[in-house]
Amino acid sequence: MGLIHNETGTQSLIGYELDVAGDDGRARCHLQLDDRHLNRQNILHGGIAATLLDNAMGATASLSVDPTGKHPFATLSLTVNYLAPGHPGQVQAIGRITGGGSSTLFLEGDLRHHDGTLIATATGVFRKSRPEAI
Repeated sequence: MGLIHNETGTQSLIGYELDVAGDDGRARCHLQLDDRHLNRQNILHGGIAATLLDNAMGATASLSVDPTGKHPFATLSLTVNYLAPGHPGQVQAIGRITGGGSSTLFLEGDLRHHDGTLIATATGVFRKSRPEAI
């Protein structure tokens, strides 16, 4: 498994790509920003930024138990800090595990523009779903 496209309705609607192929255990969410993703100020809508971070972090949690990155994890909390405007172009969200145990994990994420600008950061708590929920 490497790149995940159109797996969910949200992914199809927004148009992001989920990359779970890295050898570092960290998932990446890529999106080519265009007019559909911008708010009234012509910058990346905060809800879409949060969605990208949530997906990258959740898939990173999944990679801790499933090499395909598809084992479901539920987001228990997500805090996003917006640091710079997101302008059209390629953006990438990446997650990293910072702690936790066998079922609940703590993660951080960064959302960057391809020019290196840090657009947003996030922290979150994710819980592994029970096998019967898969």
